[in-house]
Formats: sequence, C-alpha cells, structure tokens
Amino acid sequence: QRESTQKKTFTSWINSILAKHTPPYVISDLYTDIQQGHLLLDLLEVLSGQHLPREKGFNTFQCRSNIENALTFLKSRSLKLINIHVADIIEGKPSIVLGLIWTIIFHFHIEELARTLACTYNQPSLDCSSVVDSFPKASRSANKSGKIKERWKISATKALLLWAKEQCSLHGSVQVTDFKSSWRSGMPFLAIIQALRPGLVDLEKAKTRSNKENLKEAFRIAELELNIPRLLEPEDVDIMNPDEKSIMTYVAQFLQYSRNLCESEEDMQEKVREALSWLAAQEKKLAKLLIDTENETYYQKYKEMMSFMEAFNQEKKPFLPVLSSKIRDAELSKGHQQMREEWDKLISQINDWKAKLDQMLPSPLDIIEAWLQEVERLQAEDLPDVQDPFEAMSVFRGIIVTFKDLMDCFDSHLDTFQSFKNEDEKNMPLVLPEKLEEMKRRL
Repeated sequence: QRESTQKKTFTSWINSILAKHTPPYVISDLYTDIQQGHLLLDLLEVLSGQHLPREKGFNTFQCRSNIENALTFLKSRSLKLINIHVADIIEGKPSIVLGLIWTIIFHFHIEELARTLACTYNQPSLDCSSVVDSFPKASRSANKSGKIKERWKISATKALLLWAKEQCSLHGSVQVTDFKSSWRSGMPFLAIIQALRPGLVDLEKAKTRSNKENLKEAFRIAELELNIPRLLEPEDVDIMNPDEKSIMTYVAQFLQYSRNLCESEEDMQEKVREALSWLAAQEKKLAKLLIDTENETYYQKYKEMMSFMEAFNQEKKPFLPVLSSKIRDAELSKGHQQMREEWDKLISQINDWKAKLDQMLPSPLDIIEAWLQEVERLQAEDLPDVQDPFEAMSVFRGIIVTFKDLMDCFDSHLDTFQSFKNEDEKNMPLVLPEKLEEMKRRL
C-alpha cells in the first residue's frame, strides 16, 4: 500500500509541476512515462529553470542518454543517488523510480521551502554548499558539501515539522509530532488551513466528525480555496501507518502557500509592471523579426523562429509565477487584466507565425503537416455533451468514421515522409532537422 500511495502522490505532484511546462502536459503511469527520459528532463528544467541537454528521439540509445543527462545534472548538485541506475529506470522498477522522484521532491521542493525557515528555526544554511555546487573543487570540498547536505536533510524535515506544529499550536488541542499518524484525524490539515486563511473551516464542528470526513473536507478546501493540488485521498491517511513521504510532500504545499502570502500587494504590482515591460519588449522583438525575415527562405525563417522561441521560453521563466497566478477575474487589478491581455495577444501572434510557417513547408511536407494537425485536433477534441445515449452513440460513430478516414492516409503519408529528400538543387537543406524530428515524433 505504501508503494501505491507514493506512486499516486508523486504522480500528482509531478503533474502539478508539469502544468508550468511549455507546453503543459500530464502523465498517467509514472513507471512507464519515466522510461524515455523526457519526463525527467522536463521536470528538472521546470524546477531548476535551466535548459538541459537532451536527445529528441525515443529509441533505446536516446532514452538512455536522456536519463543519464538527468542523473548527471542531479549529481552536479551534490545529490546522492544511491543504487539508482539508468537500467533500472528504463525498466521502470518501482522502488528505484520512487526513490529517484523522492530525492527530487526533497531537494527541489522541501529543502528549498525549508531553507526559507532556516533563520526562524535556527537551522544550518545551505548558502556555503551552494557555492560548492557551482564550481568543481577537490574531493575534500565535495565530501564537506555532502556532509552539509546530509545534516540539512535532517534539518529540512525538522523545519517543516516545526512549521506545521507552529500553525497547529494556534489551536491548542491539535497536536503534531510526526508526518505519520499525527495527521490521521485530518485535524492538523484543517488547523493549518485555519491559520493560513481564518474563517474557512469550523474546527469545533470538525471535532464531531470522522477522520475520513475531516480529511475529505481539508483536501476539498485546500484545492478549491488555496489552489493546492490534491495529492492525497482520505484512505491514504486514515490508516495505522500512513506514508511519511507522501504526507511531507503534501504539507510542503501549504508552506509554499504561506510563502506566497508573504508577498505584499506592492511586490505583486511591481512584478506585474516588470512582466508588462517584458511582454512589450517581446512583441517588438517578434514584429522586427517578422519584417527582417520576410524575404528569407523557409529554412531561415524556421531557424529564426526556433532561436526566438528558445530565448522566449528561457526569459519567461522568472515571470511564470505572476503570469500563471490563479486570481479570479473579479479580483483582477487593472495591471493584471492588461498583463493577461498582452500575454494572450503575444501567444496568439506566436501561434499565427508558426501556423504560417507550417503552411510554407515544401511539398509534400505541407500536406502531411496539415493532415497531422487535423488528426491531433480530432484526438484532442472533447466529446460533445449529449444527454441522450442514442444521440451520443451516433455522434461518437461519426467521430470514429472521420478518424478512420484520416487514418487511411497514414501509411501513404509515412512512406512519403520517410522518402523525403531534405535538399534543394544546390544540395542545401530545405527544412531544419528539428522540424523533421518533430514531425517524425508526431507521426
């Protein structure tokens, strides 16, 4: 049961992080999805804000290379990966995969948050070891860094527990001594919510309810009112010995919420102003690029777009928290509304640019691209909300027929794509290899 709970919790946590990825996506089976290595690299890029080297394909060699790149990056941050080997991840071994994900959660989520509590609870700071992470030193320095990190690992857990105790102490009868059975009643979760957002819960009423009812209520309020992803279910916690790592992962999200609350309205407005300035600069940059490349070849235009998007995706990372902040429309300030409008406008311009470039692909790739987009649109489309089951079945049959008609062209398009010679009469490439690789992956 512990393994099952961890898998579910860690999958939900990963999906909450990948929601910030460009484009956002979700995973369904952690053990399978991790095997290609792309998931690991995407996760680490969002968490670290760094661009990591990767192989773009999905064959065995490329998957192995991607996993190696991810593990190398983790080791460069002085993380100990004991008994975690590439072969075990490619096989999707549960214990190894869960161990690796927990290491990532602890380092990038719990340690990072607990570091903000270091001064409050007089815990050792990691500033000294972060310097060691940045520059290769002699083995003696590396050993010292490792010892500091081991000491901090204990302190990070303790700091998170002390913070939870502090929130619960505002309500005398709620006691927390660990990240296991202390949380079984659901009362600590409710007490923390009450401390962060007074008035959302009735603790007196909670005392008369069952454990499962309290847990269900806490998780519901946290998700709806605090935008905290639901990583746990009542049955994961209301047992004799709940999983410590899963509870720590979930509780850390409340600490994250409290850190975000500390930002004043003034700070937020300043970030909005900075985001607006950046968006205006990006719009000008894009407009200039469109003019400058107007008479260029398709190859050069696509190359410039790739260069622009790489810089754009890197530069937008500091602004993601304010760009993706979940504020109800009615509560949006004038600056926030303007920022959202500018963001939507810029993304629309980028999508239009990409669509025009796709139409400019040399024949027969332009036809294959249009076919791919149609298939992908059909796959992504939600089924219409039809109440009558017979009408619903009729609509569904229509979609299946359309899909089958499209898929009748698959073999022909695949053969055409594979036989495409990527060179003009002067033996110069017509299409960037990255675009061909993208189309190959989609096919």
